[in-house]
Amino acid sequence: MRTVLGVAGGIAAYKAAHIVRRLRELEHSVKVVPTANALNFIGAPTFEALSGQSVTTDVFAEVEDVNHVRIGQEAELVIIAPATANLIAKIAAGIADDLLTATVLTTTAEVVVAPAMHTEMWHNPATVANIATLRSRGVHVLEPAVGRLTGPDSGPGRLPEPEDIVAFALSAKEGARGAVAAGGEEPPPTAGGLAGRRIVISAGGTREALDPVRFLGNRSSGKQGIALARAARAAGSQVELVAANIDSGLLRTLPADIDVQHVESTLELQAAMRAAQSDADALIMAAAVADYRPAATAESKMKKSGDDGLTLRLVQNPDILRGLVDDRPESQIIVGFAAETGDPDTAAVDYARAKFLRKGVDLLVFNDVSSDRAFGHDHTAVQIIGSRAGETFVGEEFHGTKDDVSQKVIEAVIDQLTHVESTT
Repeated sequence: MRTVLGVAGGIAAYKAAHIVRRLRELEHSVKVVPTANALNFIGAPTFEALSGQSVTTDVFAEVEDVNHVRIGQEAELVIIAPATANLIAKIAAGIADDLLTATVLTTTAEVVVAPAMHTEMWHNPATVANIATLRSRGVHVLEPAVGRLTGPDSGPGRLPEPEDIVAFALSAKEGARGAVAAGGEEPPPTAGGLAGRRIVISAGGTREALDPVRFLGNRSSGKQGIALARAARAAGSQVELVAANIDSGLLRTLPADIDVQHVESTLELQAAMRAAQSDADALIMAAAVADYRPAATAESKMKKSGDDGLTLRLVQNPDILRGLVDDRPESQIIVGFAAETGDPDTAAVDYARAKFLRKGVDLLVFNDVSSDRAFGHDHTAVQIIGSRAGETFVGEEFHGTKDDVSQKVIEAVIDQLTHVESTT
């Protein structure tokens, strides 16, 4: 895919180098078009080395190629990250006084804008109006993250992480292709493998309240579930995400037409999944579910006592996955996840294989989380466990980003749905 990466002059410009690298990993041809101010933060040689293409800001450079028109005409996707308040205002006003703004004005490709600026600038009525203008024209705007800004400031305005920007941009592109395909002009590259299907996905980690302040939880970030939701939507399905304690910045990387239901505890997750199960073609249980919860929750914050310890009585939570399997409609596919560690007597994959048989799922996505190999990381390694003709199989270990893994899982879901339909 021919992708243009526009880079504006903000401190977050350094993240643009990681965006180029990620796009190149996905086999995009990347043309970086920075503003002159962007080169005060990161030099042209860096972008040229990563992209393999020349970098300039000037409409008078390489005039014989008519770059200020050609780049926009040839682009299949335009991403601007970071997009400063100044650049956003110029694009909204239709100003084209450098190579980047001229490119945006000439392109007919999908345009994705990832703003980054101080909180006061993001909330300024002028910026609010400009963002509304861009969205009304079909520009895809990724909400900024909340976090540390330049200096001691913190708040909304932080540039999202490169992986999230790329995922958002690709979802926007796939959504546009799907709309075109609906008009019968150009089929999407996934060929709508899940078109007409409804997929329900759980993500994140459940929390069990000890008191109004404290909870028992786990390390799950929800990144894998979010990536699965994007991949399922890109394959043409209607997607519902049951989100257990996922950062709002991650949720903003989802396509706007994905339904999100928020839950806190294991019992809330169970109720939400059961309610969503009846008309779903597939359930993907990617959430990290607490096995135990406190027998009682204190109504006020627990205080330290005179002794040295605290004794908690825990009770076992219901087995959500097994319950969904037992109550599923005919032909429904259920996918489980197993984050396992090994021990001196048993390998992690053997624990996963036993879980697959015990839960009765159609597919089990296993990852070895020994030494913190999976939780919160952008790259992971998985094996998909399933069965054919009564024989259990364990797929080869697949390495990649959360998005790469999600694509692999969705392909397996499509294959399983096709197999079930062919045998019923």
